[in-house]
Amino acid sequence: MIRRLLIANRGEIAVRIIRACRELDIETVAVYSDADAGAAHTVAADQAVPIGPAAAKDSYLAIPSLMSAARATGADAVHPGYGFLSENAGFARACEEAGLVFVGPPSAVMARMGSKIEARRTMEAAGVPVVPGMVPDDQTDEGIRRAIAQIGYPALIKATSGGGGKGMREVTSLSEADASIQAARREAQQAFGNGTLFVERLIHHPFHVEVQIFADAHGHAIHVFERECSVQRRHQKVIEESPSPHLTPALRERITRAAVQAAIASGYRNAGTCEFLVDLSAGDADTAPFYFLEMNTRLQVEHAVTELVAGVDLVRAQLLVASGEPLPWTQAALSQRGHAIEARVYAEDPRQGFLPQAGRLLRYREPRLPGVRIDSGVREADAISVYYDPMIAKVIAHAETRALAIARLREALQAFPILGITTNIPFLLQLLAHDRFTRAEIDTGFLDRHVDEFAPPDQTALLPFARAAIDAEARQGSSTVGSRADAGQADPWQQLTGWRMA
Repeated sequence: MIRRLLIANRGEIAVRIIRACRELDIETVAVYSDADAGAAHTVAADQAVPIGPAAAKDSYLAIPSLMSAARATGADAVHPGYGFLSENAGFARACEEAGLVFVGPPSAVMARMGSKIEARRTMEAAGVPVVPGMVPDDQTDEGIRRAIAQIGYPALIKATSGGGGKGMREVTSLSEADASIQAARREAQQAFGNGTLFVERLIHHPFHVEVQIFADAHGHAIHVFERECSVQRRHQKVIEESPSPHLTPALRERITRAAVQAAIASGYRNAGTCEFLVDLSAGDADTAPFYFLEMNTRLQVEHAVTELVAGVDLVRAQLLVASGEPLPWTQAALSQRGHAIEARVYAEDPRQGFLPQAGRLLRYREPRLPGVRIDSGVREADAISVYYDPMIAKVIAHAETRALAIARLREALQAFPILGITTNIPFLLQLLAHDRFTRAEIDTGFLDRHVDEFAPPDQTALLPFARAAIDAEARQGSSTVGSRADAGQADPWQQLTGWRMA
């Protein structure tokens, strides 16, 4: 069993991994940049090690610094979380060469499936349907233009490395091609250090369904059902849920079987996700075509909805499998119970094109409600940095039905005061109340086509009142039992309590 785990990440996923490690009696090592000194994940871990300046390239993306931290702390394993180096085959290989257990697939599998080119070839050989497309040998602008002409309009230009919508552009006509090619290449180079592009046919109004897969070193490969991820803005997921409201039992059987095929064909190990586009335009859901999109060789941000519906702990299973143990469940033992739905709460301003926000959380109080789970890595008075992803928390609701899960999620978001920084909560509430969403009629392009329908009211006028209320509460607290922000540090001689020295 893993003895001491270094977590090569930050924020809520680091806190989530630490929680699983406590149950398995695994010691944890957090790493932090200068911007994260004293952050929630550093306090939660058994020990914390600085790894460099605030910029991610000098800290969380710096493989030598992470390897030095592992050596200095005597860690015998590394968990990459998601984002940062979680799908970097070079990092996985460095861990293997250093004798460290990498909590994820082998580096060779990660390299193969992390390349959209190799992943397509592997899936085609395994008989898994893929979106029609091609990777031109000629990577010049002219070569990409010829590939688009061959595939036909509308087309999708995509980076061969990475994901999250980076390096991805839709092209609907020849006049758009040059600007889209150059923008995709530039963005891919900046995000992944690789500007190689390929071209796919653009599927009209598809639904995005992903399947959680899991495999061990003992020949077992299973799925843990599916998640619906069609609610996206610019290819970034906003709402995720399970089960998918679009899958019939027959379609679920077909798509999950294809995902397990993909896991076996790639020699996969540990947790991963196969993403598919589902085309329901033909009308018969049982026989609807679906296409392999990509494999994410890591844990997903939205793993919590699967955990709630299937009643499993995916992170715990990751640690067990990485330690050489067999999967803790068989396929027959797994079932879906109820419905779970997740919203990502971001520090961003929907009124300004979802511009990321930075600042201090003057008030941050997580709701405690039945059937609601909050995964976060921040506390009140923490600062949201300009250096990292602006996600504040994930709010997940679980209930017997989809309608009740949505109602619980809305109630939780309404009872989630976050002051001092603009968030997307008003936008999320509008989205969850939209009749198209409640009827499960939102495809992957809906938000981008109808973003003007979700214009939350300007709340900046309320900020002076919010600050005044917080200041008043702080003053009152310091004269009685100490303010929340100063809890544990308040001067006992300034507290009017019943305690007396005599």
